[in-house]
Amino acid sequence: MTATFPVPAWLVGCGNMAGAMVDGWRAGGADFTGVTVVRPSGTPVEGIRTITDYPDERPRFVMLGFKPQKLAEVAPGLAPHVGPETVLVSMLAGVTAATLRELFPNAGAIVRIMPNLPVAQVQGVTAIYSADDGFDEITALIASLGMIAVCRREEELGVIGAVASAGMAYVARFIEALGKGGKALGLRPEQAEQIAIQTLVGTGAYAAETAASMTEIALRVASPKGTTEQGLAVLDAPDGLQQLVDRTLAAAVRRGKELAEEAARRN
Repeated sequence: MTATFPVPAWLVGCGNMAGAMVDGWRAGGADFTGVTVVRPSGTPVEGIRTITDYPDERPRFVMLGFKPQKLAEVAPGLAPHVGPETVLVSMLAGVTAATLRELFPNAGAIVRIMPNLPVAQVQGVTAIYSADDGFDEITALIASLGMIAVCRREEELGVIGAVASAGMAYVARFIEALGKGGKALGLRPEQAEQIAIQTLVGTGAYAAETAASMTEIALRVASPKGTTEQGLAVLDAPDGLQQLVDRTLAAAVRRGKELAEEAARRN
């Protein structure tokens, strides 16, 4: 799916996550004509006009791609340019739609998104939420980067972020642990990690191809009274993997709520 921007389009800031989205759009053959990156540093973004101040035009699309702590600094200068024709898209963690509406009262629609880094490979998961109408074009734009998860409630953004965005770090830790376990049992360190990574890639490809659930895949691998079943008994114990994951996700969601409270006080 080729990305189509409602133009004029402004990318205000282009940090790591916004940059990953740009990489994904570029990989998908997006046309960046009419797209402008606005960043104070003026550091160029390949293939996109990059300037240090807002151009003399009325944007139809504005994406906020800077650190949430910068919002109070950015909003006063940006708000006069955001009008009823503008869809404002924010990836600022913890900054609620209500806060954004206060800062940008004339925006036609306010949309919050929570992408993860594989959007750069067009394999991302992006949560999207809005209480407004008129952002179907934006949904299609985000969907060009992978899977989208439309939230019925704003609170779901934090949960999806914990599973998909922060979840990348948790999966990486598990793969690292799997590799270290192989090393402890005698494999060469670099070989152990490569095997662990390829096992993750292969499992994902198998699941996508067969549409099998994770439970089904585990059952297909595990022979009765075999080696896999013995390992699963450890992971499936009452104090095993699920309890650890539940605590991990709860900690991430809790911190997200704290950030939202901090952002509300700051702005």
